[in-house]
Amino acid sequence: MKDIKPKLIRLFKEGYCTPQIARIAKKIHEPSTTIHYNIKKMEQEKVIRTYKAVFDYKKIDEGFYAIVLISLSPDEYGNPEKIGAEFAKHPQIESVDICTGDWEMVITVRAKDQDEYYNLVKNVISRKGVAKIKTLTSLKQIKTEFVEL
Repeated sequence: MKDIKPKLIRLFKEGYCTPQIARIAKKIHEPSTTIHYNIKKMEQEKVIRTYKAVFDYKKIDEGFYAIVLISLSPDEYGNPEKIGAEFAKHPQIESVDICTGDWEMVITVRAKDQDEYYNLVKNVISRKGVAKIKTLTSLKQIKTEFVEL
């Protein structure tokens, strides 16, 4: 049989997952039609933004996880959204948050390994407007996206 695992992973990451309405209905003892109506309403109201699979990242060659603290240079301090939007375009960058405190931005990165992370730092993160970065490397993840591993 043809191995389409990489194609499926890419689609699941883009949100091609759907709720299992019959399973939800059984769990909360409500009719499937009621579940379907409420889910569609939440999707239209943008309460639900997407559906996504939660992976065992080591098994899909994305086992290196890092939290990156970013300090912006004074000339970019007034517009962190611009830099954040540029970072968000890269598939290895999982989240981008603008913060208060000692660091103006926090990003999380999933990469295959340390070498892929290094290339991302060198070619993407270390750019004009970024004054300083500090990387916290995860040694073991216990829980992600509400799922215990």
